[in-house]
Amino acid sequence: MAMVFSKLLTADDIENGLSIPGCSLGELPDQEGLTMSMQVHDRNGQDWTFSCTIKRNDSVGHFLSVGWNRFVREKDLRVDDKVTIHEEAMKKQATGTWIKVEVKRKIRLFGEDIWADV
Repeated sequence: MAMVFSKLLTADDIENGLSIPGCSLGELPDQEGLTMSMQVHDRNGQDWTFSCTIKRNDSVGHFLSVGWNRFVREKDLRVDDKVTIHEEAMKKQATGTWIKVEVKRKIRLFGEDIWADV
């Protein structure tokens, strides 16, 4: 399983959608406003569909804006939770990949910080 992207969530990520820099995803089409769906699954195997739009910002260039409101709400995501997107080979097919989204929350347990699955 290869990590594609990871970040600590900000209020903007939770309220307005996750922004993933284009450099994390490889070559993005140079079509600002292009919309597509990203099929992902979580650690429980539940499938999610994220609506994605290619946008451009002068400071970061092209990035993918991910609409994931239902996921945020159902997982009760919070500022400083860590989201990681992985790409993994499909087990039952010779080619293709799955995209897995993983969310962890830092909790303090017996005086130690640990990252727990959300």
